[in-house]
Amino acid sequence: MSSAYAADLPQACVGCTTEDAKEAARQMLLKDIPVSVWTDKTDYGHNDKIMVEGQVANTSGFPITITVVSPLNSIVTIDQVNVADDGSFKTTLNTAGGMWKYDGTYTIRVNYGSTEKSNSVQVELSGGVVTGETPSKMCSTNEITIGDNCVPFSISGGTVTGATINTNDNSIVISINAKEDGQLTITPSKTIIDGIFMVLVDGEEWDDKEIVANKVTVMFPAGAEKIEIIGTYVIPEFGAIAAMILAVAIISIIAVSAKSRLSIMPRY
Repeated sequence: MSSAYAADLPQACVGCTTEDAKEAARQMLLKDIPVSVWTDKTDYGHNDKIMVEGQVANTSGFPITITVVSPLNSIVTIDQVNVADDGSFKTTLNTAGGMWKYDGTYTIRVNYGSTEKSNSVQVELSGGVVTGETPSKMCSTNEITIGDNCVPFSISGGTVTGATINTNDNSIVISINAKEDGQLTITPSKTIIDGIFMVLVDGEEWDDKEIVANKVTVMFPAGAEKIEIIGTYVIPEFGAIAAMILAVAIISIIAVSAKSRLSIMPRY
């Protein structure tokens, strides 16, 4: 389905005021589109407020679910907004904060209880971190970025080139360039990984290592490229957002179930 921006709406009512144009557009959208959504602008900075408005064709008592997806295809925020008696809804999104730091296209999706009643609009953010560049938060020379955290390490015989979180295996994966036999010592906090019990070097279980609480020392051979530290827990990349999604899903299921039960109750 196509979506509409506020800037496009006056075309539906040439010569009208902005409010008249919006009302004319709403009436047109009601005929063909179950859910419409638009924003007050198409381009924003990273400390702006995005005004989101929309209209549903037929109200059913449910709230609108709004999900924002970043240029990196990660969920920025998720929320529910009540629908007015006339089918309209509106909310404000604040672009300040770490989840909005990347420049590019953000997709604002709205859903009204089913995939058939959904729509989206896209906005551009600029003036922040260009996708693919190093974030503005920099770690010191003896620290490496893991997620949004700076983790202390030391290495001999090579260099550390990067690190990622593997939530499937409860591990952190450290990329290295080993020019000769060497040693890596790293101490991630327990908020990042806990219960460390195994180390892999280039995919093979490694015995030449020492694990003391969360301090891990690994002796690696020349030519090694990857050291994986496995624990019983690793921080999810979007833990807070995942919890929000679960909460919204549960609320939606309860609301739909309750309304369904009410609809089949006999009337006297």
